[in-house]
Amino acid sequence: MFIPLLLALITIVSVVAAVKKKKPVLFAVPLAALCAAALIKVIMVPMPFWETVVFIFNLKG
Repeated sequence: MFIPLLLALITIVSVVAAVKKKKPVLFAVPLAALCAAALIKVIMVPMPFWETVVFIFNLKG
């Protein structure tokens, strides 16, 4: 529950800052935060990192 709220807060703050300061590069901050959160979740899996990545991409939906 904490991570989605944190990502929402980061998104709101970065969008407001991008509009106020007229710096479009700030729109990339939420994407970077989402990628960082996903990477942290993958690292937390108790398997070797590369095996975890291969497992995730081999899942059939």
